Amino acid sequence: MGILKINIIIAGRTYPLSVNNTKEEEGMRKAANAINKLIATYEKNYAVSDKQDVLAMCALQFASKVEISSLEKDSTSREVVDKIKELTNLVDSHLK
Repeated sequence: MGILKINIIIAGRTYPLSVNNTKEEEGMRKAANAINKLIATYEKNYAVSDKQDVLAMCALQFASKVEISSLEKDSTSREVVDKIKELTNLVDSHLK
């Protein structure tokens, strides 16, 4: 299909981007929409008028979600590995 040229608007500014396919385009548009909604929320609820401050707050919120998700995933993975080890030890002890 080739490279698609799209325009994404964030905080009232237009950013021309190139994407590889329609899925990437959809992802970019959804991300921009989520950012713009969060900007509106911050501007409304916290009376923040400086776009740089608002964008920094948005970046922190989105980045922290990714980090928290990663930490939760790591924690869940460790718990699963610990349970597998526990079950393996239990099976081993019954087989001996």
